[in-house]
Amino acid sequence: MEPVPNVLCSIPNLLLCETQMTDLLKAAPRSPRIPELLAPAGSYEKMVTAIHYGADAIYLGGKAFSLRARAANFDEDGLRQAIAYAHDQGVKIYVTVNIFAHNRDLAELAPYLRMLQDAGADGLIVSDPGILSIAGQVVPNLPLHLSTQANVTNTASARFWAAQGVGRLNLARELGLEEIRALRAGTGIELEVFVHGALCISYSGRCMLSTYFTGRNANQGDCAHPCRYSYALVEEKRPGQYFPVEEDERGTYIFNSRDLCLLNRLPALIDAGVDSIKIEGRMKSIGYVGAVVRLYRLALDWIGEQLFLGHSADSLVLPEAFHKEMKKIGTRGQTENFFTARPSSGDMLYDRMRVEQNYVPVGIVRDLAPLVIETRHVMTCGDQVEYLGRFIASTPVTVIGMQTAGGTEITRANPGTLVVLQTDPPLSSVEMHSILRKRIELS
Repeated sequence: MEPVPNVLCSIPNLLLCETQMTDLLKAAPRSPRIPELLAPAGSYEKMVTAIHYGADAIYLGGKAFSLRARAANFDEDGLRQAIAYAHDQGVKIYVTVNIFAHNRDLAELAPYLRMLQDAGADGLIVSDPGILSIAGQVVPNLPLHLSTQANVTNTASARFWAAQGVGRLNLARELGLEEIRALRAGTGIELEVFVHGALCISYSGRCMLSTYFTGRNANQGDCAHPCRYSYALVEEKRPGQYFPVEEDERGTYIFNSRDLCLLNRLPALIDAGVDSIKIEGRMKSIGYVGAVVRLYRLALDWIGEQLFLGHSADSLVLPEAFHKEMKKIGTRGQTENFFTARPSSGDMLYDRMRVEQNYVPVGIVRDLAPLVIETRHVMTCGDQVEYLGRFIASTPVTVIGMQTAGGTEITRANPGTLVVLQTDPPLSSVEMHSILRKRIELS
């Protein structure tokens, strides 16, 4: 039986002695391997948070060759620092080199790839065949992962890319479970699947809307996200007259997909033999990244525990606590996309850009003795806040006191303030980089 990472972190009352564990290991059938949890990092701080909450690997981009040009991203020193930190934590770093390149982009590619190899990157994420070819020549020992933008939807394609030296495929987002199973059966290459985050109204992210509307090329990392805009109809002979195509007075968001969420499908993906599950979100907030990584880590660990105890993956259903937690995270509602059937109008968010969220990150732990929080939302004495720790149930407390770094007592802290925090009951077993959140009333 293969080892399960962090196997006891999400169920505190599972207390088996060493003899019981040994007996279970001997008796239990061989179980599917728990996949790698791959998390996004648009900045160093987000990377630290994702690692804190249990990511096995991080994907991030440099200042060039990356499809998230407007994320903070990493310069050379930042990349080296990020890779060193991740490796100290036992976490891998994959660097996105996934633009669709023009000739003008290639002049600096080789030295950039050599720098990534020298810095210790664990793999490159590529989509352009030319970049893949150059990488194979310049850094032949650096593992190559194929981006979802390469649109791998069949076994013949998977075998083709394997023959080009690719070691992992991030499969097209248009695949259902049975197609993923067929790909797993038909190739030995590693398979990575997006499980959570924003969806483009395009084919695996190949979209030209932004280029046509704004001149910002999504395939060069500069998307303006016009799929999230509100639209109205103009008749050719009546310029300036806008006719609503609406479900309410704000217009309609005709390209706006709900966000992907395959949390409930993790047992099926594990049973199918997926090697890595990937969370979208290099442009998302630190609170979002931390909360989502935490939830998927706990879900994978819970599944690992059940497999360890002899349950089959295809029989598992996540407990209700996971669903309740998911409802506290998000931006646009949820869809399972193509996983069991083709999406329909019910998978779109036609009447608004996003779903209003009741919970917001209110602070990040910056020191422990005393407890120091960097606020990310207005916090006042009397606020009910939740600490996001190592168990699926968050820890609720009340803010009863705050002091500035200079020792001044305050009753309100604005975002970006360092405060010494007092709570009732006092928070125990607090860890650096953890997130606190609070419920807000929606207008």
